[in-house]
Amino acid sequence: MDHEGEVVWEDVERHVDSLVSQGVDGIVVSGTTGETSTLTDEEKLKLIKVAKSVAGDRAKIIQGGPSNETAHAIKLAKQSAEAGADAIMAVTPYYNKPTQAGLLTHFRMVADATDLPMIVYDIPGRAGVPVKYETILRLAKHPNILAVKDAKGDLAEVSRVLNETDLLYFSGDDPMVLPALSIGAIGLIGVTANIAPQPYRTIVDAVNRGDLAAATAEHKLLEPLARATMTHIPGTVSTKYILHGLGRISTPRVRLPLVGPEESEATLIENDVAQVRGLAGVDFSNFRPDRNAAAGGALPKVAGTTR
Repeated sequence: MDHEGEVVWEDVERHVDSLVSQGVDGIVVSGTTGETSTLTDEEKLKLIKVAKSVAGDRAKIIQGGPSNETAHAIKLAKQSAEAGADAIMAVTPYYNKPTQAGLLTHFRMVADATDLPMIVYDIPGRAGVPVKYETILRLAKHPNILAVKDAKGDLAEVSRVLNETDLLYFSGDDPMVLPALSIGAIGLIGVTANIAPQPYRTIVDAVNRGDLAAATAEHKLLEPLARATMTHIPGTVSTKYILHGLGRISTPRVRLPLVGPEESEATLIENDVAQVRGLAGVDFSNFRPDRNAAAGGALPKVAGTTR
């Protein structure tokens, strides 16, 4: 976002190309880190087209969200398919706090809307309700629901689901990537990977070839950066703050109600970043965070839509 809260499309193109060049298999646009809650539908669809034009056949483009209202989610899923998305990642309806029967209906109807594969995003910390084990088993029977992004952190439940279904699991919690992979998760959909994709590529490849020592070593190198990104303020804000400090995006601005880090929060992030050593593809020797540029939040001219 620029200072006025408008999307800087040149930054989007540069960021997508950088991630794909460093080994990511796919990119979720309009996810939490992409400020999906404050994007307009037009922006969400343009993000698909722009990301597809940059990534080409080098990586899959996945539409995140798409909404906590089922009718709107169905509409956006259809429009996303028309725009060229390769898959849909449907989040648990947030704020509504539906019952498990409501979740089952919502996810099934969104999955029915297109022929695209769908990832169920289970994140009770934001949605207010979990997708329970029994519900996941029922969702696994839908031909288009192929995967789960898990931010619940219940590895015992993940193991059980992996044993009883053919669902693919993606870690949705950056510090839990290696533990999740070690019990059978296939990959990650991460926040910190926007900053350091190569080390996560290394972890996934190491686990796939059975080299736990190499994966653990990379996990340890990533720990202070994941801490800087995930623990002090919303990951959306800290990620853009760090990316801007590295010179990868032109501004660290976020849309209200998000605001940039306050002085004490910025200090915590910078202290953690100062402990990062030896990460491939990330050079913090010229890290120049701009607290003034990040301060406050932007109010865009056109409000995001929920319908």
